[in-house]
Amino acid sequence: MLGPLQPVHDLLGPTLFFYALSPAIKIAAVVFVGVLPLISYLVLAERKILGFMQVRLGPNRVGPWGLFQPIADIMKLLVKEDVIPNRAVKWAFILAPCLVVAPALVILSVIPFGPPAAQEGGLNFMITDINVGVLFVVALATIGVYGLIIGGWASNSKFSLLGGLRSAAQMISYEVPQGFAIVGPLLLAGTMSLTGIVEAQRDSGMWFVFPQILAFFIYLVAGVAESNRNPFDLPEAESELVAGFHTEYTGMRFALFFLGEYANMIVVSALAVTLFFGGWLRPFPNVEALAFLDLAFLPAGLVGLIWFSIKLGAFLFMYIWFRGTFPRYRFDQLMDLGWKWLIPLSLFNVFATGLIKILR
Repeated sequence: MLGPLQPVHDLLGPTLFFYALSPAIKIAAVVFVGVLPLISYLVLAERKILGFMQVRLGPNRVGPWGLFQPIADIMKLLVKEDVIPNRAVKWAFILAPCLVVAPALVILSVIPFGPPAAQEGGLNFMITDINVGVLFVVALATIGVYGLIIGGWASNSKFSLLGGLRSAAQMISYEVPQGFAIVGPLLLAGTMSLTGIVEAQRDSGMWFVFPQILAFFIYLVAGVAESNRNPFDLPEAESELVAGFHTEYTGMRFALFFLGEYANMIVVSALAVTLFFGGWLRPFPNVEALAFLDLAFLPAGLVGLIWFSIKLGAFLFMYIWFRGTFPRYRFDQLMDLGWKWLIPLSLFNVFATGLIKILR
């Protein structure tokens, strides 16, 4: 059943194999085979799509159709001079980009990209499933803001400091409605396991986006704000703050901030797919007339991964579309939207969902 890994299993024993080696292999596969190439070519896709929207050519010089541009960008960042400003707090300056990118990558360890294995030792498309998966994600997601604040403070630059302060206000304000928006699907599913939430949507016969459309809208707006993307990219705001919290960063440290932003986009999108759009399930999983969407000629796990990837791609395209379409909010408008609208609406949604759950 384990194929070429059977001798390793026999050598280490089932405990070490399934609880140490197997997760390590999956983490390496997700990060180096899945996430990093996805981020590299997501940047290229964004530049191409924005070029199309603005009636101009995107990157097209490096390789056929510009396909090698991400490799050229990585090489450029690797060989750039690494500058640490005078009077910067060195340890904090170095630590900050790591605090942004590491939590986002760790969160991916509990995202179910496909169905669990039918039996022990079988292939599944998740690193692990924990019974407090949503709590784990929310706890880790709050760490990222410290990286932006520390990076802005440690740079000894007024532009960076203002960017860090803006980031702190924005992310803390929007974490509240985003957290409340997640409570709706949790109440419907009755579990905090991300795999359990997807299976609850299969049992109910519909994606949770339909009964929780208000929660989804709040989660979507707050998720874009949490990612510091247009129209909520005020912590960077090139026309006002040069580049905000990462103004003084160069080379690979700048690349880590860049990597963290795109990794957070993937995390927010993957969670939206899992909580509201049925995860690896096809549309309307209990409707027999749509059974052809099960793609029965393919392995079940692979079909789940395909559906998850299609939904994830739609959300990532939406991020790019927002960037090419919407102007930037003013900061007071951003705060008004968060505190005067999203938080009250998210509280109302929790109350209404709980009340309906009790009365049914």
